[in-house]
Amino acid sequence: MYEGLKILLGATVADAAARPLHWVYDPKKLKSYIKGKKDIAFFRENKCPFYSIPLGAVSGYNDMAQVMFQTIITSKKKLEIIENFKKNLVTHFGPGSIYYKNLNERRKYKKKKWLKPLKGNWIHQNTLVAIKKIKSKKRVKGGLNVVQETDGFNAAIPYYFLVSKDDKEVKKVIRIAADSHTNEVYGLARLKIIDLASQREKNPIQKFIKLNKKNKYFKEVIKDIKRVFKFKNQDHTKVTRMLGKACSDPGNFKSSVHCVITSSNYEQAIIKTIKAGGCNVSRAIFCGSYFAALKDRNIPLAWIKKTIPAKKILEYI
Repeated sequence: MYEGLKILLGATVADAAARPLHWVYDPKKLKSYIKGKKDIAFFRENKCPFYSIPLGAVSGYNDMAQVMFQTIITSKKKLEIIENFKKNLVTHFGPGSIYYKNLNERRKYKKKKWLKPLKGNWIHQNTLVAIKKIKSKKRVKGGLNVVQETDGFNAAIPYYFLVSKDDKEVKKVIRIAADSHTNEVYGLARLKIIDLASQREKNPIQKFIKLNKKNKYFKEVIKDIKRVFKFKNQDHTKVTRMLGKACSDPGNFKSSVHCVITSSNYEQAIIKTIKAGGCNVSRAIFCGSYFAALKDRNIPLAWIKKTIPAKKILEYI
């Protein structure tokens, strides 16, 4: 259990560290914000143009993992976890929550210029679809409604490392929060790479390729990883701009992999990810999970102390 909690902590701290500079896509603006600043993790001033939450709080990505974690520790039986998670997801993100309050505020901005970030949490498109699907008690199929983002991966982090690594179960969890094949495949790939890191494999990503080279399910993932290796000696920010700094896969996955293979520790990977801009939070979560799994005592203690949800995780370590 310790190993799983350590990985969840790594994901959580990474989200909180990058959050104040989330979704800054203009490289000139980002550069001006961090110029001359010694500390850019847990940036003191919110520079996210879309939403603002307290320093140390997490985005809607890791908050999905927190909902699953809370579900796990409060469920009496393993068989109850998935159904309880669905109920908790709707309660936490749905009507009546701060997420939904801000969704109504966001709709007003469609008719006027976006002037300042909203106060409070930002709900993701996949989460909106998940709520609709759960409340309707049937599958709401993809199309334009489902985006290829990492909400499903985040939901699955605590489940995979604290409950079960069974592919069928994990895929089901991913699909609850992000119902598409791309979300499922890239989410599961991330989890398996992190798992290999936790087993102290010398090169977890290369090991993942070796284990799955004949697995058609991961064909595109492996192809993407091999492409990323071609840019191993190039600047991460420039490569991220080319591979993808937005929220969606496969670009998000490829840029995250590049950060992992060009970094040597947790702090370096998160700082590098923040500097690359865009949806740095979602990429930081994978990088943070990976390095937390790879090495013990790898997460800066000062960062842990600044992360609000870390306190609950530490109660169980």
